[in-house]
Amino acid sequence: MEVPMKSNNSKKLKMHKLISILITLIGIALMTFMVIVEDEPDAIPLLLIVLGTGWYFITRYRIPSQHRQV
Repeated sequence: MEVPMKSNNSKKLKMHKLISILITLIGIALMTFMVIVEDEPDAIPLLLIVLGTGWYFITRYRIPSQHRQV
């Protein structure tokens, strides 16, 4: 039995959304840890936060556009 293309794309977009949230949360946790321990943040946590947030909003934009193409 073949999975419909629309369902498969929807699952992929939801997975991308989940991964982007996870990356953002890891960046926030790392930023908090570095501020507490070293009293100054590094570029890597900031990059994770920006990358995760950007990926989230791009994915969020694509989810409704997938439903409009029906």
